[in-house]
Amino acid sequence: MPEILTAPLTVSFPFTRSLGPVQSAFLTGLRERTVLGVRTTDGRILVPPVEYDPVTAEEIRDLAEVAPTGTVTTWAWNPAPRDNQPLRTPFAWVLVRLDGADTALLHVLDAPGPHAVRTGMRVRIRWAPERTGAITDIGCFEPYEGEERAGPAVPHDGVFDDPVTGIVTPARLDYTYTPGRALSRHLAALAEHRITGERCPSCRKVHVPPRGVCPTCGVPTTEQTQVGPHGTVTTFCVVNIKARGAGIEVPYVYAHIALDGADLALHARIGGIPYDEVRMGMRVAPVWTGDARHPDHYRPTGEPDAGYDTYKELL
Repeated sequence: MPEILTAPLTVSFPFTRSLGPVQSAFLTGLRERTVLGVRTTDGRILVPPVEYDPVTAEEIRDLAEVAPTGTVTTWAWNPAPRDNQPLRTPFAWVLVRLDGADTALLHVLDAPGPHAVRTGMRVRIRWAPERTGAITDIGCFEPYEGEERAGPAVPHDGVFDDPVTGIVTPARLDYTYTPGRALSRHLAALAEHRITGERCPSCRKVHVPPRGVCPTCGVPTTEQTQVGPHGTVTTFCVVNIKARGAGIEVPYVYAHIALDGADLALHARIGGIPYDEVRMGMRVAPVWTGDARHPDHYRPTGEPDAGYDTYKELL
């Protein structure tokens, strides 16, 4: 039994969105140290604002300014902040109902420890020194011992100079992936330039890559079998949009390939041939580059094309 593998993985991409009049006014207001909510058809003030009434689904644009002070409605302590979180020191996640608002805003509270946080405590906004029109313009909340609650929300026209019309937010997920026993065996074989699958003891189909269970019968699979390395293109698509950070020039072809001896097609890039010459039934083989632990792409073998009847069940 080979070692069960693990690897750190990161999924990261920029999320870009345009802002309508309500969200534009809200974020531009934060840049100007002004917190805006929106009034619903039943008179409640929602902070942060939304563009449609959550009860009636009607469009709402009646903006109102609320105070930078408020009350903690609930909280949770974070003893170990992660990268890119609002504070580098331990803090509390809090829901704060700002004075004049009827809903709570999620943000962070700078406090010396969980003993200093409680539901019902009074807090105020600590503005970021540099503001750009984002929720992070609220640097954090801090305990507040000043005057009592302010009055009701004040109507606001939402007009500011140089309004924010769009935002780009980085999305990132860091996690550790463990492929399990079956896929660990498969990856270990790939490092030796061998392609393996597992045979189902019930239907006798060979699945590549193996997952430790037959996707058709639902029974465990342990019998190893070597497949390929040649295979047949069953179907494919032409990629015309270049992925961010990818070193592959477009257009290129991504295909489903039925390896010889396998009963499930895997997908891989086709290279070594112009994209418009790739075809169903074309015979291909893997290309290993350098010390890569998996094929870089598949290329034509020069064999005659496979007949449609030999791969039609794997489309």
